[in-house]
Amino acid sequence: MRRFLGVLVVSLSVSFSIAWAQALPSARPEEVGLSADRLGRIGKILQGEIQAKKFPGAVAVVARKGRIAYFEAFGARDPASGAPMARDTIFRIYSMTKPLASVAAMVLVEEGKIVLTDPVSKYLPAFAKMQVSVPKVDATGRLTYDTVPAVREMTVQDLLRHTSGLAYGEITANAPVKEAYSKAGVFQADFPYESRGVTPAEEVERLAKAPLAHNPGEVWEYSLSVDVLGRVVEAASGARLSEFLDARLFKPLKMADAAFSLPKDKMGRLAQPFPTDPATGNPNRVLDVSAPPKNDAGGVGAVATASDYLRFAQMMLNGGQLEGARILSRTTVALMTSDQLGKIKETGLTPGELLLGTRGYTFGLGFAVRQDDGVAGTPGRAGEFMWAGAAGTYFWVDPKEQLVAVLMTQAPGPSRVYYRKLFKQLVYAAISDEVAPAMSASQP
Repeated sequence: MRRFLGVLVVSLSVSFSIAWAQALPSARPEEVGLSADRLGRIGKILQGEIQAKKFPGAVAVVARKGRIAYFEAFGARDPASGAPMARDTIFRIYSMTKPLASVAAMVLVEEGKIVLTDPVSKYLPAFAKMQVSVPKVDATGRLTYDTVPAVREMTVQDLLRHTSGLAYGEITANAPVKEAYSKAGVFQADFPYESRGVTPAEEVERLAKAPLAHNPGEVWEYSLSVDVLGRVVEAASGARLSEFLDARLFKPLKMADAAFSLPKDKMGRLAQPFPTDPATGNPNRVLDVSAPPKNDAGGVGAVATASDYLRFAQMMLNGGQLEGARILSRTTVALMTSDQLGKIKETGLTPGELLLGTRGYTFGLGFAVRQDDGVAGTPGRAGEFMWAGAAGTYFWVDPKEQLVAVLMTQAPGPSRVYYRKLFKQLVYAAISDEVAPAMSASQP
């Protein structure tokens, strides 16, 4: 009887691990051109930072040539209770929701339900005649603003590449835009990136009445563009964004815990931050994901495990498919991970400066894209694409090195930029083969 119970416990344990994530195949690091000793530096350094109370805990996963070579959890999932971090911990991924929503839009593009150059007003008529808040300096040297009609309408492509003229209240220096967003309920000065307290209809109506920060197509500015893109997906598909993503992305890719809210039985796996940020002393406020929000925020609203996001990233590396589930054509993936800014990126803050504090990156459709092996002050290869989240999550895909890496923490605050760069350089330092792998080798 005891032997039977032992087998049962092991079986249930295995079943549980399969239930929370369908893991990619694993490999010894040396089998995929990585050094086990050098990968070991990741854990030593992250554990040192955790012991120094810089952040509560982390999950780090590295895959190469389609196989997992490193997958570890460190520190605490919940610093209040002391519950340990686990590989199946669920994280609020904030802006790492944007690539998911962008893929949702491109699925509809492939089906002919959206055309990238369509005006957003085709799907959301309220955006037809937008105004732009234009700064000027008067005769006394005082900064004022004029409101003028936009020179053209924003397009779906503008939403995907953040050239719509929309902004974030947390980032923009345009005072009338910030004030309008606050009144619209999509910006709270004391609760960063919480815009889920309005319904989709209210969000569209109120944002359409707010002025733009720029004329569409003229400036790259990180913004609420992908939140609006989520509303376009809903209009074009007839489904709520979370439902569309669940049916067309999460379930096909076996991203078992990816969602926009969590049931009670999963809340015990959700990562929690320190009450205050160790670097600034400011309170850490993070999204409540214990119940469905009023709107599914395509820019910030999702949760996922490291395994969930690894599967999504591996699908993109594989040219749009994973284990027989075809999400996108490889030509669509190529379009999404190519420069979509051209000369636009020469104006203002660049994607790399926002995400990593360094130049060298442009923007595609949903992802920052590295332009050259050089320029950027962080390791990587031309063609690499990536993004991150405000609560301490980060991922990138490097097609030339057939590399996917995901770092998950729940640590809002300015130091998250430092940990993105630190993790990235430790991963690249672990590459030990003499020649970069053939590009086709990652295809199943």
